[in-house]
Amino acid sequence: MRLDIAVIPGDGIGPEIVREARKALDTVGERFGHELVYTDLLMGGASIDVHGVPLTDETIETAKSKDAVLMGSIGGDAATSPWYQLPPDKRPEAGLLKLRKSLGLFANLRPAVLYGELKKACPLRDEIIGDGFDMMIMRELTGGLYFGERKTEEINGVLTAIDTLTYNVEEIRRIAKRAFDIAGKRRKKVCSVDKANVLDSSRLWRKVVEEVAKDYPDIELSHMLVDNCAMQLVKNPGQFDVILTENMFGDILSDEASMVTGSIGMLSSASLNDTKFGLYEPSHGSAPDIAGQDLANPIATILSAAMMLRFTFDLDKEADAIEAAVKQVLQEGYRTGDIMSEGCTKVGTVKMGDLIVERIRN
Repeated sequence: MRLDIAVIPGDGIGPEIVREARKALDTVGERFGHELVYTDLLMGGASIDVHGVPLTDETIETAKSKDAVLMGSIGGDAATSPWYQLPPDKRPEAGLLKLRKSLGLFANLRPAVLYGELKKACPLRDEIIGDGFDMMIMRELTGGLYFGERKTEEINGVLTAIDTLTYNVEEIRRIAKRAFDIAGKRRKKVCSVDKANVLDSSRLWRKVVEEVAKDYPDIELSHMLVDNCAMQLVKNPGQFDVILTENMFGDILSDEASMVTGSIGMLSSASLNDTKFGLYEPSHGSAPDIAGQDLANPIATILSAAMMLRFTFDLDKEADAIEAAVKQVLQEGYRTGDIMSEGCTKVGTVKMGDLIVERIRN
């Protein structure tokens, strides 16, 4: 099978972690007889440096012509990088928002799994962790506060910032349906998270989700306010199967969930549209402070590549091979610095990638 993949290494540690993911994909191709074709694209700060903008129209069109996009990380140090002296719509992250919108990527899937091997890295007590947890955070990606109208202006002599949070019925319905579909393949539970006691957008969200739930009688639906959900993630994470929520809440909760797992460097992500096309990236940032030092954890990016094989190409065995290799390396006690614990062997970015590749091959 030919796999036509657009690759956006991005900024900071992005090129390093994408390199390791490509090694894993190439090894899968060798083992299972697939042809992988990569097209490298610029986005974020790397694109600003070359083109003066974080994302060009040519990059969008090239990405659209591929089966999927594999991405590293976007952005730099907001305090020191000249990229952040630019207007907001010219900064690195604006490119990512534009790409998601241009590709129609409305559904973001972020699994948060506590590997038994990483229990020591988990900040929660053993009695809270129990047998571990495995949840999927389904975040709406192209609406809400991040895409609403915004402005900063002087009103009655006072400088005032205004951000607009907007959702319509169709935006909510399509993400809800995707969440219920995913839950059907898991433990059949959806927890919809909102702020319906305060926000009109959340009240509409809850109403539409309840309407969609009627088409999925075998799926258990519950509702939770976002502040309570933030608390429950550290109090009893094992209760969650699929968490369905809007853009900003999902952004925050998924980062919290990643730290409960022991490291954001372990958290993969998929952003999907109405077709098989998807954008696959780690959930962590560009970590410019450790870029180029062979310190970054590539596992989230490698697991994102596994999600790409599963969701875009329907190659479940190949995805399983990557995930099993990651688990085996962890069982054997190898760790990057962010998940290091006593008695384990510390390795760098390249070595971790090599170890995973060896186990995919075998």
